[in-house]
Amino acid sequence: MQKPSIPKGTRDFSPAEMMRRQYIFETIKGVFRTYGFAPLETPAMENLSTLLGKYGDEGDKLLFKILNSGDYAASLSDDEVRNASRICEKGLRYDLTVPFARYVVQHQNELSFPFKRYQIQPVWRADRPQKGRYREFYQCDVDVIGTRSLLCEVELVEIVERVFRALGVRVALKMNNRKILYGIAEAIGHADKMMDITVAIDKLEKIGLENVKAELLERGLSQEAVDRLQPILELSGDNAQKLDRLSEVLAASETGLKGIEEMRTVFGYVERAGVAIPVELDLSLARGLNYYTGAIFEVKALDYAIGSICGGGRYDDLTGIFGLKGLSGVGISFGADRIYDVMCGLELFPEEVNCTTRVLFVNLGAEEEAAALPLLRGLRDAGVSAEIYPECGKMKKQMEFANRRAIPYVVIIGSDELAAGAATVKDMRSGEQRKVAFAELADCLK
Repeated sequence: MQKPSIPKGTRDFSPAEMMRRQYIFETIKGVFRTYGFAPLETPAMENLSTLLGKYGDEGDKLLFKILNSGDYAASLSDDEVRNASRICEKGLRYDLTVPFARYVVQHQNELSFPFKRYQIQPVWRADRPQKGRYREFYQCDVDVIGTRSLLCEVELVEIVERVFRALGVRVALKMNNRKILYGIAEAIGHADKMMDITVAIDKLEKIGLENVKAELLERGLSQEAVDRLQPILELSGDNAQKLDRLSEVLAASETGLKGIEEMRTVFGYVERAGVAIPVELDLSLARGLNYYTGAIFEVKALDYAIGSICGGGRYDDLTGIFGLKGLSGVGISFGADRIYDVMCGLELFPEEVNCTTRVLFVNLGAEEEAAALPLLRGLRDAGVSAEIYPECGKMKKQMEFANRRAIPYVVIIGSDELAAGAATVKDMRSGEQRKVAFAELADCLK
């Protein structure tokens, strides 16, 4: 007999878990809609040509590739099988941003720009499963495309603040700018190794400064360049002080200075908007995806040890890959699975989220069943989730069932209640009981 199992890095979600996840999704959607974003969905699979080359070399290695058909390889020679491009022309989406860019180009004549969309769907990465890192996970993306206005970056900062305030999670938002990173690469004499530098320093928090320096040397940077980089990464002070110091270090880099000016503008607007969460310039923040060109974001939970729970940035020409040049966009992605882990770890879910049914009618016999049915209908018409225990049985068994399901109210209709025309309503949390006339039951429990 086969033992049931699921692939590593994937999970089943019980009804209780799904109720919590839906709470997260609905909270995030509500904030997105407040800012005028509209929903969008794209297919789980994309053509490999759409995905490859958009995430850097390391990202390409994490793409799940799909066989053209279940038995397609059977008709090929060994040499043809070894040529993956012949048997795999599609892949599971790695993120939601690249499919979004493909959609925008494909439907450009139907859209009004700037175009604002949100998307909540699963993505897949062939990564090594570990705590907080899964092979299948949900992203909640929000993007605006068709404008270079820095007001969009400010809006995303506000969205981060509102989402996590609604969820009760204390967070800090870190920002940087890819133009600043390019300026740093220029300043240390290695503009040609911009991607090598960003990939390495993006690991600073995980592997520490010494290991980052060692990796940079392995990637071909000189010892002198690495020595010049270290004090830049270790700049301290508030955002304004860091930017002032950077202006001196990157004085010869036009691109770097433009990035500094962009960050000054964003931080100034964020302050004027009264954003309450910490927003910090972090020069080690690189976000390794190739398509970012401007501001980049990363959000960390302050009270729970886990990786980034939200991240994103500005991309100036992602649609250019698909033939539509010069269409700038910016977006941010909320990692629903990590947010879920944080909220479970900190016990932040409201008690009512775990309740699928608000009222359970006990079943004490055929006559009592018949009396309960119109009352059930009245409760449901009033918007109260209610059900009846499907079989006549012992009261104790039915009460235990209500407790296991965390149903807050039980309605008892026995011979005494039938005679009086009033049900006994028991609050399962406090243990209190009261009599309620049948005609008033819906109003009482609404």
